[in-house]
Amino acid sequence: MAPIDHAPAPDEPEPAPIHIDDARERESELQVEPPHPINWNLLAAEEAEAEWLELNQWVNWLRRTYGLPAAVVPPLWHRHPELVWELSALHLHWLCAYDPEQNGSAPLGWHRDFADARQRLRDWTATCGSRLDKDRPTRQTSWPGEEPGPPVDDRPITDRDGDFIQFVLDDVTARRQAEEDFYAGLGVAPDTGEVPGDDEPDT
Repeated sequence: MAPIDHAPAPDEPEPAPIHIDDARERESELQVEPPHPINWNLLAAEEAEAEWLELNQWVNWLRRTYGLPAAVVPPLWHRHPELVWELSALHLHWLCAYDPEQNGSAPLGWHRDFADARQRLRDWTATCGSRLDKDRPTRQTSWPGEEPGPPVDDRPITDRDGDFIQFVLDDVTARRQAEEDFYAGLGVAPDTGEVPGDDEPDT
């Protein structure tokens, strides 16, 4: 068998040399924006959908990687705001700790804080009463003068992923309706941002 010749053909131009400065410039152009805190109260519908899916994927990775029991992260964590905020903060901390620009000791700091977060997650889960096979809304304490909250009943968990999908759909729909109501109150078209009468010429 004849040896393979890797030299370019006579009419094939030599490849341009790659300069390290050019490579660094291209790399900086491809870098995504740095992680930023997630305020679940202020997310638009599309933003919320993307954040829910990303957080759910990460929580699944987290519980499998570290063998977390349902007493730390129950299946329906997404239905309990106290767990959502804790897990969301832990996810952001993880993203920052493993950022390529971070110093080498950052992952150890994340694991130290992860130990504290696991205890808080246990406390939240015990308080809300969510378990592996059953879930219920977190009990609310009524202060003097407030109406008592609705009764809290356990319900079985039969399809966790199906419940998550329905939860996200309902949340996104509610956020989109709130946005439409807000724009309607301003007299602004939600799709275009136009205010009726904007196209009329000034007199």
